[in-house]
Amino acid sequence: MTTASSAYGAIPPGTDLTLRARELVRIHDAVLSGVRPPQRPRALVARSWSRVMNLGLAADHVNARRPLSQEELVRRRSTSRLSLVIDELRRVLTSVADASLFLMVVCDADGVVLWREGAPRVQLTADRLGFLEGMLWTEQVVGTNAIGTALAEAAPVQLFSAEHYESHQHPWYCTAWPIHDPRDGALLGVVDVSGPALTLHPAIAALVESAVRLSEAALWRHHQERLEILRRSTEAVVSSTNGPLLVVDDHGWVAHHAGIAARDRIDVPRADRAVAVPGLGLCLPERLGDGWLIRPREAGATVRARLYPGPEPRLEVLRDGEPWRTSLTPRHAEILGALVTAGPDGLTAADLSTRLYGDAHHEVTIRAEISRLRRVAGALVSTHPYRISRGVELAVHMSTHASPTDW
Repeated sequence: MTTASSAYGAIPPGTDLTLRARELVRIHDAVLSGVRPPQRPRALVARSWSRVMNLGLAADHVNARRPLSQEELVRRRSTSRLSLVIDELRRVLTSVADASLFLMVVCDADGVVLWREGAPRVQLTADRLGFLEGMLWTEQVVGTNAIGTALAEAAPVQLFSAEHYESHQHPWYCTAWPIHDPRDGALLGVVDVSGPALTLHPAIAALVESAVRLSEAALWRHHQERLEILRRSTEAVVSSTNGPLLVVDDHGWVAHHAGIAARDRIDVPRADRAVAVPGLGLCLPERLGDGWLIRPREAGATVRARLYPGPEPRLEVLRDGEPWRTSLTPRHAEILGALVTAGPDGLTAADLSTRLYGDAHHEVTIRAEISRLRRVAGALVSTHPYRISRGVELAVHMSTHASPTDW
């Protein structure tokens, strides 16, 4: 059976590593010299070399590296969710690093090396390459390498010897696997194991994959623990609140529900944006501790909002006290103005295209703009057809400032 780790491995089991390294040097030198290579490089490697050559990076010396300041490195470490699982990664990878002569390297989604640990002898060699904490390790800076190429390809990458672009990296193998936030799939960074090329073992790829899978599972457990903390911390308020409601975190994950069928997640809440929740209807999120209280408007209540087109368009939604404000693009302000004019019957994508572009041939563009607008204005805008949602009173105000009496 072919596993994910074996599918991206650079070296099949049983390969003579010394012989293969020599073959790859000949391929590397031929391709970069513009002559026909004795063998084609792997497709992934060829794509990366092409990208790097187009950038004008040199292959025969170490290209310039500029590390981040120590302050910026500390900031990135402290704000990265990878800090929650760095001990998990250490437990799986660095426990065998010394014996196996490799380094564990963890980068963020920008390709900045946040942590580097492992065999002291290999660290000294890495130092000479500029493979250091705080260094940007992308294709644009250091050429083809497992970390940067994994970021560029959005996939696991293993490179062996002269598959690296810079000749100074040829004595290395690198095995990199992207790590994602299990809450929303967002890329958090890359976990890499690097070491002397001739020490590459077929099990390295599986080891890195296992470390990433275990860390993503640990991130999910941390997420569930945070939801439980949020549920407990809001228990008193929730128990004294009548009617159906949800308590959610800043990403829309549900920590508690009452009077409504259980659901895992809603749209990301924001104080200035209405959200539509099946079973609750149109809701304006209310900050509650470290989370949000989501409950329906009072029966018959109207969500009142005001659009300011102007040179710097904005939308204001009235809450208890000062209105919440959000900036708009001129195009989004134009769309909202057209929907206000259209009234409850709304407009189709073709109608909006005609109003905004003078013809009905921009429906795809209109749908994309509406999708972006709804990320800003939330459930204030309904679809099928596009219209201002029922229960929303949106007025267009041409002046730049509103007085309290305007509300």
